[in-house]
Amino acid sequence: MNMKKIFLGALGATILLSSCVSQKKYAELEAKNKETEDLLNSATVKLNSCIEEKATADARLRTLEDQNDFLKANNQVLVDNMGNLTDLSAKGAENLEKSLESLKEKDLTIRKLNDAITRRDSVNLSLVQSLKGVLGNLDDEDIEISVEKGVVFVSISDKLLFSSGSYNVATRAKEVLGKVAQVVNNKPDFEFMVEGHTDAVPYRKGVLLDNWDLSVKRATAVVRILQNEYGVDPKRMTAAGRSQYIPVSSTDKARNRRTRIVVLPKIDQFYSMIEEGMKDPAINK
Repeated sequence: MNMKKIFLGALGATILLSSCVSQKKYAELEAKNKETEDLLNSATVKLNSCIEEKATADARLRTLEDQNDFLKANNQVLVDNMGNLTDLSAKGAENLEKSLESLKEKDLTIRKLNDAITRRDSVNLSLVQSLKGVLGNLDDEDIEISVEKGVVFVSISDKLLFSSGSYNVATRAKEVLGKVAQVVNNKPDFEFMVEGHTDAVPYRKGVLLDNWDLSVKRATAVVRILQNEYGVDPKRMTAAGRSQYIPVSSTDKARNRRTRIVVLPKIDQFYSMIEEGMKDPAINK
């Protein structure tokens, strides 16, 4: 009975106290509760984000660990190869030194050859100037002087040198040959070749069978004039026939009928120029 009275008294006190809580206080508690719930929700979102970031970090860590294991596995191989690389580097340095020395020698040779070619070109220029000086009127289309690949060419049309189908040198052409002889006689370090060229019209007359025969006979006729009438040393000359096979024009047959004097340094003279270039202090610096 006493316990029941006590319980009822406490219950009544609680109800009395509850009824005493003001509406304002209740609202404050409600707001506080709402704020707590919002903080909990925000913390939950951040927690989930951290969980995802941790999963990504764990995966990245595993990848790095795998890479680290791979690097460790290969590290010893690299260390073992270092000794071999050292040996190879020493041999490579030795080979490089030899290659550089070889390049220096080749460069020196090239410079010496260039010097010889320059000397040859200077001599050719002097030869061309001499020929132009003695031949005078170079506007004459029957005489052409040119330099090709280090060789001087004097081309004389057959209209000036020969009658049609003939290999007898015309009288007026001997004057031209005499002037050429004057130049070559003053250039003893040169040899030259007299080339006969014809057109493509078939030729056969007397003992001559074709254009080969005609081109050779014209070349030998010029050589004889140079030797017998102008004293050119025959050891310096070559007579050659080229027939119809090196034309200079596909439309003008007259231009193809020509005699060409090819003037070039003696081979031994050209080698001498190279040897002189090798001795030149400017080359051997």
